[in-house]
Amino acid sequence: MINSRHPLVMAAFFLSLLIGSSDCRGQKDIRTGADRTGMYVPLLEGKRVGIVANQTSVIGSTHLVDSLMSLGDEVARIRKVFSPEHGFRGEAEPGQLIENQTDLKTGLPVISLYGSSRKPSATDIGDLDVIIFDIQDVGVRFYTYIYTLLYVMQACAENDKGLILLDRPNPNGFYVDGPVLDTAFSSFVGMHRVPVVYGMSIGEYARMINGEGWLGNNLECDLEIIPCLNYDHTMHYALPVSPSPNLPNMNSIYLYPSTCFFEGTVISEGRGTDFPFEVFGHPRLQNMYFEFLPKSIPGKSANPKLKGETCMGMDLRYLRNSRKLDQRINLSWLLFAYENFPDKENFFIPYFEKLAGTAQLRQQIIDGMTEEKIRSTWAKDLMAFNKIRKRYLIYPDFE
Repeated sequence: MINSRHPLVMAAFFLSLLIGSSDCRGQKDIRTGADRTGMYVPLLEGKRVGIVANQTSVIGSTHLVDSLMSLGDEVARIRKVFSPEHGFRGEAEPGQLIENQTDLKTGLPVISLYGSSRKPSATDIGDLDVIIFDIQDVGVRFYTYIYTLLYVMQACAENDKGLILLDRPNPNGFYVDGPVLDTAFSSFVGMHRVPVVYGMSIGEYARMINGEGWLGNNLECDLEIIPCLNYDHTMHYALPVSPSPNLPNMNSIYLYPSTCFFEGTVISEGRGTDFPFEVFGHPRLQNMYFEFLPKSIPGKSANPKLKGETCMGMDLRYLRNSRKLDQRINLSWLLFAYENFPDKENFFIPYFEKLAGTAQLRQQIIDGMTEEKIRSTWAKDLMAFNKIRKRYLIYPDFE
């Protein structure tokens, strides 16, 4: 038990008072793992610390790294930062490889985990005692931060380093849905036998990585999870910071599990506009009345699909005002686009199987199966996954 009068506990307490807890648009009762400084700052005493972080790693409105560095070396000896896709400050485009660099604000070295390597090397972490992981996930299998987590856990296990994970609520954590990955289609947008929407916080997912042996070679990470307070899986948690350049608002985050499938087709998913993943379209899509023009947007989409071509399609931004969210993926838009696209032989691209995690979905669409019939083929695998999922939950479930 940590002494509440310990100077590091007092430093953490005053830090939380200075910065304040996250508001999360009215969800003041929810405190993220990062907010709960009194639970993890004392664990850093005398330790050389590395932090896996990006722009979402905040305590209130202040970045976690900046906050901990303000305590001084006697409390938290921060030595380096590891950055995932989109970079440490969240300014890199999707898929853009990131080089190692120095953070101009703090002077800390930043080691890229989305460049020549996606896993910290023994050299990278050899001069550290503990690593903090604090990144906001969106709860979708093809969103890459859970695989950054996997590689960090693997590196820690291989090099006898502890990992402190500061948990955050999952904005899509109120349901489970989609086809479960066939490992024949494993990639950095899908590595584990989980459905598209897995309904777990990133801390719960870390427990599953350990418990299911996904680190390989009988490895297990020395994992300390700092849980959220007052969160459960019935909540629709609104993010205080955009998790990536092309998920700018909650509507895009809620639509992402459904509209990201368009990235595996010739249809635009809205990259190169101010409303990515909230629209879809193509110049040759028939029976459409909404139009948009993808263009180069530095920092978001330098070379989007169908750049400079007027796309006809559907505007899903009206769902921002919807009070009722379906607790499932919506396949109707994908089926509609396929049905109304004149060149069906060239509708899909090979990337589709990586996103779907299976070859079955493409064939089901080609065969003209209804949405409900397609969904029925997921049921057995989803039931099996849910039994596994429940072993690792930290928070009350939606059922």
